[in-house]
Amino acid sequence: MLLGFNGATTMKATLEGDIAAASSAGFKALEIWAGKMNHYLQSHTPDDLRALFAANGIQPVSINSIEHITFKGDGFQEIREQCRRYSQIAEAIGCDKIVVVPSPTPPGATWDDIKRESIRVLGDLAQIAAAHNVKLAYEFLGQADCSVSTLAQCWEIVREANLPNVGLVLDTFHFYAGGSTLDSILQVAPDKIYIFHINDAEDKPRAALTDAHRLLPGEGVIPLLDILNNLRIIGFDGLCSIELFRPAYWKRPAHELAADARAKTVALLTRAGFRVQ
Repeated sequence: MLLGFNGATTMKATLEGDIAAASSAGFKALEIWAGKMNHYLQSHTPDDLRALFAANGIQPVSINSIEHITFKGDGFQEIREQCRRYSQIAEAIGCDKIVVVPSPTPPGATWDDIKRESIRVLGDLAQIAAAHNVKLAYEFLGQADCSVSTLAQCWEIVREANLPNVGLVLDTFHFYAGGSTLDSILQVAPDKIYIFHINDAEDKPRAALTDAHRLLPGEGVIPLLDILNNLRIIGFDGLCSIELFRPAYWKRPAHELAADARAKTVALLTRAGFRVQ
């Protein structure tokens, strides 16, 4: 399993800082936080960024993310342009995935409405991304107001969209907070899980959980070993990335947090029977 680090975990660090921290901690992959990338590219070129990754021995594995892509109405053109720009950057730096996120549920929208809109939008954006050899990873969010809030819903959309460059993100925090079932993992084609986000959570009612309640893997109440066991059963052995969003962690030096995150995650993955790259 390829172990990556997500720039949201060290939100206050720069992209250069994320790359250096990931490298010093022994990671081989980094998910780029899009806001940091945009800031970096104000004074650098994509070629500069590609060279920076190469110099540190790090592979850029996703740009994270394009938010609220569905139910945009006239605003969808802006989403298309963002997808085109990120796809061009991804191609230039050797990154093959962009994370895309559904919108909150509009008033009165049914599940059929949500599914139809998701498939339509993913089909449109997938064509843009494919022109640059980029894949789209659709990420469900466990918050109650998100239009796609469980793994089963997300997989239904991805399966019915049936697009060669569209898969999903399975984030353990959103999996747990949104009430996804362990059995739902067993229904998913492993090659369509483009990214597995690993994290833990405080012991609070699921409806009360926010990103600030995320914890390092193994320090909370999410049944991570059960999730990992089912991923192993279906044969998943792809990208596992640590994504935390916890403001309390952002106060720590990036290199220290990255090292701690890697050590705790490697211990957990090894215990679950995975070999870690």
